[in-house]
Amino acid sequence: MLRLLFCFALLFSLVGCSGTSSQGSKHLHSHPLPANFDQEAENYVLFKVNSAQISEEGIQKLERQVKWLKRYRYINIIIAGHCDERGTREFNLALGSKRANIVKYYLVASGISDSRISTVSYGKERPVVLGSTPKIWAQNRRSVIILN
Repeated sequence: MLRLLFCFALLFSLVGCSGTSSQGSKHLHSHPLPANFDQEAENYVLFKVNSAQISEEGIQKLERQVKWLKRYRYINIIIAGHCDERGTREFNLALGSKRANIVKYYLVASGISDSRISTVSYGKERPVVLGSTPKIWAQNRRSVIILN
């Protein structure tokens, strides 16, 4: 059984290793990226202050993301963890990493292959909205799925 799993893993790693998008970035697949992810699943999950706990609303979004990712099994993803502007750079990088990884763990536990998922933390370095209000901070505390 282990040998069979290894063979499948090797086969999937070799399939479609070439191919580039029009922007020149390399993909591990040769299929075009579907444009419907954001409409069907939404690509983000929001978090509370200093938390990496997924809310009930976040779980609902993740369930839609799982359903979509199961339909498009050839697509790899990057999960980016983000924070609001408060706190130190180091603290926010660590918290962004926790947010990205908790989303990854949820997706893997829901049947998405670990090999399809990478994570990165941007901490407070890439806000989706600029400003210093509680409403803006709430929008910047997020994880974002990027199709790869």
